[in-house]
Amino acid sequence: MANFELKLPKMGESVAEATITSWLKDVGETIEADEAVLEIATDKVDSEVPSEVDGVLLEKLFDVDDVVQVGQTIAIIKTEGGDTVEVKVAAAEPAKEAVKAAAEVAQTVVEAKETTEPVISSGDRFYSPLVKNIAKQEGISQSELDAISGTGKDGRVTKNDIKSYLQLRSSAPVAEVKTQPVVEQKAETKTAPSKSKSTPAPVVASGEDEIIEMTRMGKLISKHMVESVQTSAHVQSFIEADVTEIWNWRNKHKNSFKNREGENLTFTPIFMEAVAKALRDFPLMNISVQGDTIIKKKNINLGMAAALPDGNLIVPVIKNADQLNLLGMAKKVNDLANRARENKLSPDDIQGGTYTVTNVGTFGSIMGTPIINQPQVGILALGAIRKVPAVIETPQGDFIGIRYKMFMSHSYDHRVVNGALGGQFVKAVKDYLEAWDSNREI
Repeated sequence: MANFELKLPKMGESVAEATITSWLKDVGETIEADEAVLEIATDKVDSEVPSEVDGVLLEKLFDVDDVVQVGQTIAIIKTEGGDTVEVKVAAAEPAKEAVKAAAEVAQTVVEAKETTEPVISSGDRFYSPLVKNIAKQEGISQSELDAISGTGKDGRVTKNDIKSYLQLRSSAPVAEVKTQPVVEQKAETKTAPSKSKSTPAPVVASGEDEIIEMTRMGKLISKHMVESVQTSAHVQSFIEADVTEIWNWRNKHKNSFKNREGENLTFTPIFMEAVAKALRDFPLMNISVQGDTIIKKKNINLGMAAALPDGNLIVPVIKNADQLNLLGMAKKVNDLANRARENKLSPDDIQGGTYTVTNVGTFGSIMGTPIINQPQVGILALGAIRKVPAVIETPQGDFIGIRYKMFMSHSYDHRVVNGALGGQFVKAVKDYLEAWDSNREI
């Protein structure tokens, strides 16, 4: 008998800890390799932690709602013997040809392992340590592994998926193709010390009051908002934009877009495109602060604040937003919004944002004072589009007309962004929106 320590794996860039939301196995239950043992939440995204070995759950080291650091041992699994790798034993007296062929294959794998690239979990593809080990042993390259269709949660590749792929590969005709097997990536993870839980203040309530426990996500949002206000010196600038041309253009194209692409054409990708252009014009809005230094971000990654059906908030990120055309932006916005509503975002989907946009107009608000999403230095709130009377200037004189207008509220960190920069940036967004080409195609 041997004991195996199940550790919390690295789930995404800059994710240092996770909250245990539920245990899927109880002490004494049998566990198969790559079977989910517990569910965790990493900064608003839920995921499963699979076992790397076959065995029996011997001990749980943490309870539900406990916060665990990446690399910490979360459970002990009792295994048979000390070797956790499944080995298929051949017949007692195999044919000499089979022995020779096996030796040649083994030698090829060993030689390839010395020069291969490691398999890594990136984007929306998370590979458990067991899957990585099987890929290493069987000589499966990163590109091969990325192409395997997963049947686990959120499309995760399971042990059965990779074994099915190996069966198909072994039954296929042999071709003279040099494959690049994989080696296990070794990473040194520094585990941060566990934070002690603070005792909540006593609740003063009368007998008729109802006391409601905050959800896990509600607690995270509350903590992040308070930290942001304590960190950044929030200042706001407000500006009104005339979006009549955009309103009319969308009405003209939304039905044909729906028929052609099978998706809705909303205002959001249009606004996101304008913000990305303004960030390119004013790169000092695309920064973060670290101590006494400023980090100027190379990529423009736009956070898109989205309200969930349960009332909570999540901010998926559009990576390299300035490199997308309007069609690409529309598809990315729809994809992230749909997966956010269905709770199918991966940890990488909410990482790496450099500036955030939130649409308060969805709920009828004409303006707001949004709180900065740390460690960024700015966030733009889009108000509701209203049909209002306005003064229209023409060469023949001024007159009153009906226009579609909206307010934009820009919150920025006054530690590093002065009023001139903050005002010029939001003015640039307004100018891009008002200069919309009504003859533009999508």
